[in-house]
Amino acid sequence: NSHLGKDVVVGANTYFSHTNAKGGVHGKKIEFIQYDDKYEPENTLSHTQTLIEKDKVFALFGFVGTPTVKRVLPLISHTNIPFIAPYTGASFLRDNSSDNIINFRSSYIEEIDALVDYLTQEKGLSKFAIFYQNDDYGEEGYIALSQALDKHHLKLSAEGTYKRNTLSISHAIHEIESAKPEAIILVGAYKPTARFIEKVKECCPQNIIFCPISFVNADALVDELKGDARNILFSQTVPSYDDFTSSEAIEYTNLLKFYYPNEKPSLVSYESYLAAKTVVKAMREINGLLTQAKFTQALKNTNRYTLDNIPLGYHHSQLLNRVYLSTYENKKFNIISKHEY
Repeated sequence: NSHLGKDVVVGANTYFSHTNAKGGVHGKKIEFIQYDDKYEPENTLSHTQTLIEKDKVFALFGFVGTPTVKRVLPLISHTNIPFIAPYTGASFLRDNSSDNIINFRSSYIEEIDALVDYLTQEKGLSKFAIFYQNDDYGEEGYIALSQALDKHHLKLSAEGTYKRNTLSISHAIHEIESAKPEAIILVGAYKPTARFIEKVKECCPQNIIFCPISFVNADALVDELKGDARNILFSQTVPSYDDFTSSEAIEYTNLLKFYYPNEKPSLVSYESYLAAKTVVKAMREINGLLTQAKFTQALKNTNRYTLDNIPLGYHHSQLLNRVYLSTYENKKFNIISKHEY
Protein backbone atom coordinates (compact mmCIF):
# COMPACT_ATOMS: atom_id res chain seq x y z
CA ASN A 1 0.00 0.00 0.00
CA SER A 2 3.06 2.25 -0.20
CA HIS A 3 1.83 4.08 -3.31
CA LEU A 4 -1.17 5.41 -1.39
CA GLY A 5 0.83 6.68 1.59
CA LYS A 6 3.35 8.35 -0.70
CA ASP A 7 0.60 10.12 -2.65
CA VAL A 8 -1.00 11.46 0.55
CA VAL A 9 2.35 13.01 1.48
CA VAL A 10 3.00 14.37 -2.02
CA GLY A 11 -0.43 16.00 -2.29
CA ALA A 12 -0.32 17.64 1.13
CA ASN A 13 3.29 18.76 0.82
CA THR A 14 2.57 20.32 -2.57
CA TYR A 15 0.18 22.81 -0.98
CA PHE A 16 2.14 23.21 2.27
CA SER A 17 5.30 23.96 0.24
CA HIS A 18 3.37 26.49 -1.85
CA THR A 19 2.10 28.10 1.37
CA ASN A 20 5.58 28.29 2.89
CA ALA A 21 7.00 29.78 -0.32
CA LYS A 22 4.46 32.61 0.04
CA GLY A 23 5.47 33.33 3.64
CA GLY A 24 3.52 30.67 5.54
CA VAL A 25 0.52 31.33 7.76
CA HIS A 26 0.62 34.44 9.95
CA GLY A 27 4.38 34.50 9.41
CA LYS A 28 4.91 30.88 10.47
CA LYS A 29 6.02 28.03 8.20
CA ILE A 30 4.23 24.68 8.16
CA GLU A 31 6.39 21.67 8.94
CA PHE A 32 4.85 18.40 7.78
CA ILE A 33 6.51 15.48 9.58
CA GLN A 34 5.92 11.94 8.30
CA TYR A 35 6.70 8.45 9.58
CA ASP A 36 6.10 5.23 7.64
CA ASP A 37 4.01 2.76 9.64
CA LYS A 38 4.16 0.14 6.83
CA TYR A 39 0.38 -0.24 7.24
CA GLU A 40 0.87 -2.00 10.59
CA PRO A 41 -1.17 -0.67 13.56
CA GLU A 42 1.52 -1.14 16.23
CA ASN A 43 3.90 1.01 14.17
CA THR A 44 1.17 3.63 13.89
CA LEU A 45 0.85 3.78 17.66
CA SER A 46 4.58 4.18 18.35
CA HIS A 47 4.98 6.81 15.62
CA THR A 48 1.96 8.76 16.89
CA GLN A 49 3.42 8.76 20.40
CA THR A 50 6.64 10.15 18.91
CA LEU A 51 4.76 12.86 17.01
CA ILE A 52 2.88 13.98 20.12
CA GLU A 53 5.53 13.56 22.83
CA LYS A 54 8.82 14.20 21.01
CA ASP A 55 7.91 16.28 17.97
CA LYS A 56 5.25 18.25 19.91
CA VAL A 57 3.06 18.60 16.83
CA PHE A 58 0.21 21.08 16.66
CA ALA A 59 -2.10 18.66 14.83
CA LEU A 60 -2.16 15.23 13.19
CA PHE A 61 -3.01 15.15 9.49
CA GLY A 62 -3.49 12.59 6.71
CA PHE A 63 -3.17 9.30 8.64
CA VAL A 64 -3.70 6.41 6.21
CA GLY A 65 -5.84 3.35 6.88
CA THR A 66 -8.68 2.04 9.03
CA PRO A 67 -6.90 -0.54 11.25
CA THR A 68 -4.00 1.87 11.75
CA VAL A 69 -6.22 4.79 12.78
CA LYS A 70 -8.35 2.56 15.01
CA ARG A 71 -5.21 1.59 16.96
CA VAL A 72 -4.43 5.22 17.87
CA LEU A 73 -8.02 6.33 18.52
CA PRO A 74 -7.79 6.06 22.35
CA LEU A 75 -4.59 8.14 22.30
CA ILE A 76 -6.14 10.78 20.05
CA SER A 77 -9.23 10.99 22.25
CA HIS A 78 -7.15 11.21 25.43
CA THR A 79 -4.79 13.94 24.22
CA ASN A 80 -7.56 15.86 22.37
CA ILE A 81 -5.06 16.82 19.66
CA PRO A 82 -6.68 17.90 16.35
CA PHE A 83 -6.90 14.85 14.09
CA ILE A 84 -7.53 16.10 10.58
CA ALA A 85 -8.36 14.47 7.23
CA PRO A 86 -7.42 10.82 7.84
CA TYR A 87 -7.42 8.84 4.60
CA THR A 88 -10.15 6.40 5.60
CA GLY A 89 -13.94 6.34 5.41
CA ALA A 90 -14.33 4.45 8.70
CA SER A 91 -17.65 4.92 10.48
CA PHE A 92 -16.05 5.06 13.96
CA LEU A 93 -14.48 8.41 12.97
CA ARG A 94 -17.90 9.81 12.15
CA ASP A 95 -19.93 9.05 15.27
CA ASN A 96 -19.40 12.51 16.83
CA SER A 97 -17.71 10.96 19.88
CA SER A 98 -14.62 13.23 19.63
CA ASP A 99 -14.74 16.96 18.87
CA ASN A 100 -11.10 16.94 17.76
CA ILE A 101 -11.63 14.57 14.79
CA ILE A 102 -12.46 16.29 11.49
CA ASN A 103 -12.73 14.15 8.38
CA PHE A 104 -12.35 15.60 4.92
CA ARG A 105 -13.68 12.75 2.77
CA SER A 106 -17.00 10.93 2.52
CA SER A 107 -17.46 7.64 4.37
CA TYR A 108 -17.24 4.07 3.09
CA ILE A 109 -20.94 3.72 3.93
CA GLU A 110 -21.70 6.55 1.51
CA GLU A 111 -19.35 5.26 -1.19
CA ILE A 112 -20.84 1.76 -1.16
CA ASP A 113 -24.38 3.13 -0.92
CA ALA A 114 -23.69 5.18 -4.08
CA LEU A 115 -22.29 2.14 -5.92
CA VAL A 116 -25.22 -0.13 -5.00
CA ASP A 117 -27.77 2.59 -5.75
CA TYR A 118 -26.30 3.20 -9.20
CA LEU A 119 -25.90 -0.49 -10.10
CA THR A 120 -29.41 -1.44 -9.02
CA GLN A 121 -31.25 1.61 -10.35
CA GLU A 122 -29.28 2.34 -13.53
CA LYS A 123 -27.98 -1.12 -14.45
CA GLY A 124 -30.66 -3.35 -12.99
CA LEU A 125 -28.20 -5.60 -11.14
CA SER A 126 -29.19 -7.72 -8.15
CA LYS A 127 -26.36 -10.21 -7.51
CA PHE A 128 -23.52 -8.67 -5.46
CA ALA A 129 -20.36 -10.19 -3.97
CA ILE A 130 -17.56 -8.61 -1.95
CA PHE A 131 -13.77 -9.08 -1.94
CA TYR A 132 -12.32 -7.57 1.22
CA GLN A 133 -9.28 -7.28 3.46
CA ASN A 134 -9.66 -9.42 6.57
CA ASP A 135 -9.38 -6.63 9.17
CA ASP A 136 -11.20 -3.51 10.44
CA TYR A 137 -11.08 -1.88 7.01
CA GLY A 138 -12.62 -4.87 5.27
CA GLU A 139 -15.21 -5.25 8.00
CA GLU A 140 -16.29 -1.62 7.50
CA GLY A 141 -16.82 -2.38 3.81
CA TYR A 142 -18.69 -5.61 4.51
CA ILE A 143 -21.11 -3.94 6.94
CA ALA A 144 -21.61 -0.97 4.57
CA LEU A 145 -22.46 -3.31 1.69
CA SER A 146 -24.90 -5.31 3.82
CA GLN A 147 -26.68 -2.09 4.81
CA ALA A 148 -26.79 -0.81 1.22
CA LEU A 149 -28.21 -4.10 -0.07
CA ASP A 150 -30.85 -4.14 2.68
CA LYS A 151 -32.18 -0.81 1.38
CA HIS A 152 -32.87 -2.52 -1.93
CA HIS A 153 -34.18 -5.74 -0.31
CA LEU A 154 -31.18 -7.71 -1.59
CA LYS A 155 -28.82 -10.20 0.04
CA LEU A 156 -25.08 -10.68 -0.45
CA SER A 157 -24.44 -13.52 -2.94
CA ALA A 158 -20.84 -14.34 -1.93
CA GLU A 159 -17.80 -13.06 -0.06
CA GLY A 160 -14.05 -13.65 -0.17
CA THR A 161 -11.27 -12.30 2.03
CA TYR A 162 -7.49 -11.96 2.03
CA LYS A 163 -4.96 -11.12 4.76
CA ARG A 164 -3.64 -7.53 5.00
CA ASN A 165 -0.20 -6.95 3.44
CA THR A 166 -0.37 -10.19 1.44
CA LEU A 167 -1.41 -11.27 -2.07
CA SER A 168 -3.20 -14.40 -0.83
CA ILE A 169 -6.32 -14.15 -3.00
CA SER A 170 -6.87 -17.72 -4.27
CA HIS A 171 -9.30 -18.68 -1.52
CA ALA A 172 -11.35 -15.51 -2.11
CA ILE A 173 -11.70 -16.30 -5.82
CA HIS A 174 -12.83 -19.84 -5.01
CA GLU A 175 -15.46 -18.51 -2.57
CA ILE A 176 -16.88 -15.99 -5.04
CA GLU A 177 -16.71 -17.51 -8.55
CA SER A 178 -19.36 -20.22 -8.05
CA ALA A 179 -21.97 -17.60 -7.06
CA LYS A 180 -21.70 -15.95 -10.50
CA PRO A 181 -22.16 -12.38 -9.19
CA GLU A 182 -23.02 -9.49 -11.50
CA ALA A 183 -20.95 -7.01 -9.46
CA ILE A 184 -18.13 -7.37 -6.94
CA ILE A 185 -17.42 -4.60 -4.41
CA LEU A 186 -13.66 -4.39 -3.78
CA VAL A 187 -12.44 -3.32 -0.33
CA GLY A 188 -8.70 -3.91 -0.33
CA ALA A 189 -5.31 -2.48 -1.25
CA TYR A 190 -4.47 -1.93 -4.91
CA LYS A 191 -2.02 -4.80 -5.49
CA PRO A 192 -4.15 -7.70 -4.22
CA THR A 193 -7.19 -6.06 -5.81
CA ALA A 194 -5.44 -5.93 -9.21
CA ARG A 195 -4.42 -9.60 -8.94
CA PHE A 196 -7.98 -10.51 -7.95
CA ILE A 197 -9.51 -8.69 -10.95
CA GLU A 198 -7.05 -10.33 -13.36
CA LYS A 199 -7.68 -13.84 -12.02
CA VAL A 200 -11.48 -13.46 -11.93
CA LYS A 201 -11.47 -12.22 -15.54
CA GLU A 202 -9.47 -15.34 -16.47
CA CYS A 203 -11.79 -17.79 -14.74
CA CYS A 204 -15.20 -16.16 -15.20
CA PRO A 205 -16.26 -15.32 -18.75
CA GLN A 206 -19.34 -13.30 -17.77
CA ASN A 207 -19.09 -9.49 -17.71
CA ILE A 208 -18.78 -8.87 -13.98
CA ILE A 209 -18.59 -5.21 -12.93
CA PHE A 210 -15.72 -4.63 -10.49
CA CYS A 211 -16.29 -1.80 -8.01
CA PRO A 212 -13.23 -0.61 -6.06
CA ILE A 213 -13.87 1.96 -3.33
CA SER A 214 -11.56 4.96 -3.04
CA PHE A 215 -9.03 3.44 -0.61
CA VAL A 216 -8.15 0.85 -3.26
CA ASN A 217 -6.37 3.77 -4.99
CA ALA A 218 -7.73 4.09 -8.53
CA ASP A 219 -4.60 5.42 -10.27
CA ALA A 220 -2.33 2.76 -8.77
CA LEU A 221 -4.89 0.07 -9.61
CA VAL A 222 -5.03 1.18 -13.26
CA ASP A 223 -1.22 1.11 -13.39
CA GLU A 224 -1.14 -2.41 -11.89
CA LEU A 225 -3.65 -3.49 -14.56
CA LYS A 226 -1.49 -1.89 -17.27
CA GLY A 227 -4.29 0.48 -18.21
CA ASP A 228 -6.94 -2.21 -18.70
CA ALA A 229 -9.92 -0.82 -16.77
CA ARG A 230 -12.68 -2.62 -18.69
CA ASN A 231 -15.75 -3.40 -16.55
CA ILE A 232 -14.47 -1.34 -13.61
CA LEU A 233 -16.67 1.24 -11.89
CA PHE A 234 -14.57 3.43 -9.60
CA SER A 235 -15.79 5.23 -6.50
CA GLN A 236 -14.09 8.60 -5.82
CA THR A 237 -14.47 11.03 -2.94
CA VAL A 238 -13.14 14.01 -4.95
CA PRO A 239 -13.78 15.09 -8.55
CA SER A 240 -11.24 14.11 -11.21
CA TYR A 241 -7.98 16.08 -11.21
CA ASP A 242 -8.15 16.51 -14.99
CA ASP A 243 -11.43 18.45 -14.81
CA PHE A 244 -10.02 21.72 -16.07
CA THR A 245 -13.27 23.59 -15.56
CA SER A 246 -12.12 23.67 -11.92
CA SER A 247 -9.50 26.20 -10.83
CA GLU A 248 -8.52 23.73 -8.07
CA ALA A 249 -7.59 21.04 -10.61
CA ILE A 250 -5.57 23.53 -12.67
CA GLU A 251 -3.73 24.85 -9.60
CA TYR A 252 -3.05 21.32 -8.31
CA THR A 253 -1.57 20.03 -11.56
CA ASN A 254 0.59 23.15 -12.00
CA LEU A 255 1.93 23.12 -8.42
CA LEU A 256 2.48 19.34 -8.47
CA LYS A 257 4.53 19.74 -11.65
CA PHE A 258 6.59 22.46 -9.94
CA TYR A 259 7.23 20.82 -6.54
CA TYR A 260 7.18 17.15 -7.64
CA PRO A 261 8.11 17.11 -11.35
CA ASN A 262 8.57 13.32 -11.34
CA GLU A 263 5.16 12.53 -9.82
CA LYS A 264 2.01 11.89 -11.86
CA PRO A 265 -1.30 13.42 -10.71
CA SER A 266 -3.56 11.02 -8.83
CA LEU A 267 -6.92 11.08 -7.09
CA VAL A 268 -5.18 10.34 -3.77
CA SER A 269 -2.68 13.19 -3.96
CA TYR A 270 -5.40 15.53 -5.28
CA GLU A 271 -7.61 14.75 -2.27
CA SER A 272 -4.68 15.28 0.11
CA TYR A 273 -3.85 18.56 -1.66
CA LEU A 274 -7.44 19.79 -1.26
CA ALA A 275 -7.47 18.79 2.41
CA ALA A 276 -4.18 20.63 3.00
CA LYS A 277 -5.52 23.75 1.26
CA THR A 278 -8.64 23.64 3.45
CA VAL A 279 -6.41 23.39 6.55
CA VAL A 280 -4.32 26.41 5.50
CA LYS A 281 -7.39 28.50 4.70
CA ALA A 282 -8.90 27.66 8.10
CA MET A 283 -5.68 28.75 9.85
CA ARG A 284 -5.73 32.04 7.96
CA GLU A 285 -9.25 32.74 9.24
CA ILE A 286 -8.07 32.70 12.87
CA ASN A 287 -7.57 36.02 14.63
CA GLY A 288 -4.93 36.39 17.33
CA LEU A 289 -3.11 33.42 18.82
CA LEU A 290 -3.38 30.22 16.79
CA THR A 291 -4.69 27.60 19.21
CA GLN A 292 -5.83 24.03 18.64
CA ALA A 293 -9.37 24.87 19.77
CA LYS A 294 -9.61 27.84 17.38
CA PHE A 295 -8.20 25.68 14.59
CA THR A 296 -10.77 22.89 14.88
CA GLN A 297 -13.57 25.46 15.18
CA ALA A 298 -12.35 27.28 12.07
CA LEU A 299 -12.36 24.00 10.12
CA LYS A 300 -15.90 23.19 11.25
CA ASN A 301 -16.99 26.63 10.03
CA THR A 302 -15.30 26.27 6.64
CA ASN A 303 -17.04 28.30 3.95
CA ARG A 304 -18.90 26.20 1.36
CA TYR A 305 -16.99 27.91 -1.47
CA THR A 306 -13.48 27.52 -0.03
CA LEU A 307 -12.53 25.15 -2.87
CA ASP A 308 -14.04 26.81 -5.95
CA ASN A 309 -16.64 24.38 -7.43
CA ILE A 310 -16.04 21.60 -4.86
CA PRO A 311 -18.66 22.32 -2.18
CA LEU A 312 -17.69 21.89 1.48
CA GLY A 313 -19.91 21.79 4.55
CA TYR A 314 -19.27 20.26 7.94
CA HIS A 315 -21.78 17.53 8.74
CA HIS A 316 -21.51 13.78 9.39
CA SER A 317 -18.16 14.80 11.01
CA GLN A 318 -16.78 15.46 7.53
CA LEU A 319 -16.28 18.42 5.22
CA LEU A 320 -16.79 16.83 1.80
CA ASN A 321 -20.07 14.98 1.43
CA ARG A 322 -20.09 13.78 -2.17
CA VAL A 323 -19.33 10.50 -3.92
CA TYR A 324 -18.33 10.45 -7.59
CA LEU A 325 -18.60 7.28 -9.69
CA SER A 326 -16.37 7.04 -12.73
CA THR A 327 -15.03 4.87 -15.51
CA TYR A 328 -11.49 5.04 -16.88
CA GLU A 329 -11.32 5.61 -20.62
CA ASN A 330 -8.88 7.41 -22.91
CA LYS A 331 -6.41 7.65 -20.02
CA LYS A 332 -8.72 9.67 -17.77
CA PHE A 333 -11.41 9.18 -15.12
CA ASN A 334 -14.80 10.16 -16.50
CA ILE A 335 -17.44 10.85 -13.88
CA ILE A 336 -20.75 9.24 -14.80
CA SER A 337 -22.69 9.82 -11.57
CA LYS A 338 -22.59 12.15 -8.52
CA HIS A 339 -24.20 11.44 -5.17
CA GLU A 340 -24.70 14.05 -2.41
CA TYR A 341 -24.99 13.05 1.27
